[in-house]
Amino acid sequence: MTSAVASPGTTTASTLQENASPEKFRLMLMMALTLVTGVVDAVGYLALDRVFTGNMTGNVVILAMALAGAPNLPTLGPLVALGAFLLGAAVAGFTLQSSPQGWNRRVTLLLTAGCIALTGTAAVSLIVEDVGRQSIGVIVAAVIAMHMGSQALIARHLGVRDMTTVVITSTMTSLAGESLVGKQRPRLFNRRLGAVLAMFAGAAIGAILLQTHFSVPIGLGIAITAAVTVLGSRRWH
Repeated sequence: MTSAVASPGTTTASTLQENASPEKFRLMLMMALTLVTGVVDAVGYLALDRVFTGNMTGNVVILAMALAGAPNLPTLGPLVALGAFLLGAAVAGFTLQSSPQGWNRRVTLLLTAGCIALTGTAAVSLIVEDVGRQSIGVIVAAVIAMHMGSQALIARHLGVRDMTTVVITSTMTSLAGESLVGKQRPRLFNRRLGAVLAMFAGAAIGAILLQTHFSVPIGLGIAITAAVTVLGSRRWH
């Protein structure tokens, strides 16, 4: 008669296999949001007078150079986007501060609000011709930046390693300094490289779709964010 008791090695392997799927699923959701950041940053820079709506480092640098007297650089757009990003992060932080780490109804609510906000910007672009050249373009950039600030805080709250969804400089540093030469290579190389590629792909897709109409890349961002919201609320845990 064979024993029904599994060996410790078999039990451990089984446990790791069960845990791998949820971890990979969560990682893919964060990759999708990172791609959205690339899309909206391309839209902001190319169609909203060189305003980064997700990458605040770019806005800080542009604003500093403009204030130092460099010609043909915007000041109002980057400044408003910075403030809106901080406001979005603050609102999300206040909303999630008493929530346990991980996905919950408040995360779903915040991402749903973000989809509604992005839908509003797409609607404005359909009503106002060449929205980036109008004064309302600053407001559109601010609304997108506010959502991205909220998304960045949500990513911190969800706590998927190396997945900030809005910043890849630190991810690239870890990729080069740890994944390529360190002991963490087998486990973390793919996710760090994937985050960089997701941002790159999002920016490229955003630039291509922008040639059709402003609302098209924004619509893609809405669709991806909505899909992440639905899947995350159902399967995160």
